[in-house]
Amino acid sequence: MVKLILLYEAVNADNERKIAASKPDRPTGCREATMSMKTILVPMEYHDTMQSALETALLLGRRCDSYIEGFALWWAIDEFFVGDVMGGAVPVQYSEEIAEETKKAKRIFETFMQQHDVPRATETTGSMSFGWLDDASEGESLIGSYGRVFDIVVMKRRDEHSGPMHDRAIESCLFESGRPILLAPPVAPRQIATNVLIAWNCSTEQARAIALAMPLLQKADRVTVLTVIGGTGVPGPSAELLIRYLRCNGVAAESMRVELDGRSTGEVILVSAQSLGCDLLIKGAYTQSRLRQMIFGGATQHVLANASLPVLLAN
Repeated sequence: MVKLILLYEAVNADNERKIAASKPDRPTGCREATMSMKTILVPMEYHDTMQSALETALLLGRRCDSYIEGFALWWAIDEFFVGDVMGGAVPVQYSEEIAEETKKAKRIFETFMQQHDVPRATETTGSMSFGWLDDASEGESLIGSYGRVFDIVVMKRRDEHSGPMHDRAIESCLFESGRPILLAPPVAPRQIATNVLIAWNCSTEQARAIALAMPLLQKADRVTVLTVIGGTGVPGPSAELLIRYLRCNGVAAESMRVELDGRSTGEVILVSAQSLGCDLLIKGAYTQSRLRQMIFGGATQHVLANASLPVLLAN
């Protein structure tokens, strides 16, 4: 029995050495991080254009073995009010339309999951599964509150069909939930988070986005830290210090420096991601104020409107 125990310990120790040898070197004192991205929230809006968001959420769910929950996102009735205010009229017709469209959104979400062999969640489900939030409150503010109990929110990026509520829903997630948002491109990629670009501008927002994205970074095959020379940014730690931090967390990253050459910071970020064949961009949102970006433009606004790859944003 003693010999068997000693043999088991020797084999186990040998396996641990092999696993450690396959991981990137860490500076002395660094600990291996253990994080996950197990819960995904998908607001269903304009459901006839939701295919890319659903496919992107599915890719992420499969990569992280996650629970994916959907709900219907609609304008609050008081914002859509067109009746006689003095008479206290209630837009009953709009309420009925919401109920009918919510049923359609639920059907589309659940049919998509079932067609891709994702099981419905139960109390004993321990792997990838899906669920639906019935009786979700109206308005985009639900994302900012309910999103706090999910690891990430997945939405499609802005397009020609996007209205004011879409942008407000994104902002609700960014500024109220404390969670990142993953914006799906018009056409979903074949894979996600295998080749990742970090748009490093030294900001608090970017540091938070990286920390929240750590479960994906730790699974990635390649991670590149981009510095846009002359681009918008703030004083702060260098890309080399960020790479050391990533290495402490088990992420091997390389540095990339690119000049503006007459382009905007947002343009350089997206061109660099395309040149590297990246399938995920990690970016801090609104290092410059939202108002300034609305008036003068900015990297976040450019990415929101033009990204052709999934973008993980956090503020």
